[in-house]
Amino acid sequence: MVAVKSAADFMRKKLITLAPESDVMDSVARMLKDNISGAPVVDAEGNYLGVFSEKCCMNALTHGVEVAHHAGLHLPRVREFMTCKLVTLTPEVDVFDAIDHILKRHISGAPVVDGAGKFLGIFSEKTAMQVLVAALHDRLPGTHVRSYMNTDQQRIVHEEDTLLHVAHRFQETPYRRLPALKGEKLVGQVSRRDVLRAEHRMVLDVISQSRKSSASDELKQAAEPRQVGPFMDCDAMTTTPNTDMLGIAQMFLHSPYRRLPIVEKGRLVGQVSRRDLLEAAAEVLRPKPQRRGAETLYLSGVAGSAPPSLG
Repeated sequence: MVAVKSAADFMRKKLITLAPESDVMDSVARMLKDNISGAPVVDAEGNYLGVFSEKCCMNALTHGVEVAHHAGLHLPRVREFMTCKLVTLTPEVDVFDAIDHILKRHISGAPVVDGAGKFLGIFSEKTAMQVLVAALHDRLPGTHVRSYMNTDQQRIVHEEDTLLHVAHRFQETPYRRLPALKGEKLVGQVSRRDVLRAEHRMVLDVISQSRKSSASDELKQAAEPRQVGPFMDCDAMTTTPNTDMLGIAQMFLHSPYRRLPIVEKGRLVGQVSRRDLLEAAAEVLRPKPQRRGAETLYLSGVAGSAPPSLG
């Protein structure tokens, strides 16, 4: 019999939080520095108000990037800020081995490619949830990544696409990472964080340009300070400390959220991420097949790091 834990058993209690009055640029910089994809927003008494997520950040910054582009600032293309050193999977890898790899490498998913490097799909934390829900329900044995990879064409970008194109793609879809292709071949990957880092730098340039006497009114307006409050997600899904693993897994499966604030009597008491749930469930549910691992793919032909203007 599987011992099913509740959120209280594995939620994180030490959290980075923001206030609704927090400055957007400072908040984005803190999220990038601390390598987090979102932060709960609370008032002075610790009452939960909402979440300031990566998508919220993009909603706050993308207008500034558009203004920067109109003002003649360089608009980067995917090949300039994508990640080229990737962990990839083959479609025959066992799903529990794949879960092990995304947990150990601290990544939210991995592209699936064939022997020639042709992109086939993505095995992500969310598709891993499908494995765990099936195992929790039926104690099903492991199967291959091929059965669980996401093949949605909406998550594909190309190396010559612009920063704005990718930002809009992230705003319109629930995905956190987009594979970058050249033809049908995988050449890199772009995360929301990659885009935020590039957008943050461009908006800093807008702020600098706005101080010049020749700056347009549009540039000055785009450079004005903004607060987190108007951009936070007030409708983000939350749960309580006594929600069990299966209930949390179902919530993650049927929503775009990667983290659930744990709220009790209106107060924020913790947070559970997809990763927290996977780690809590994997040891209980993982069968012990013969290991077949992922491989690290070093992609060549494009710059391995962002240019100085995006650093």
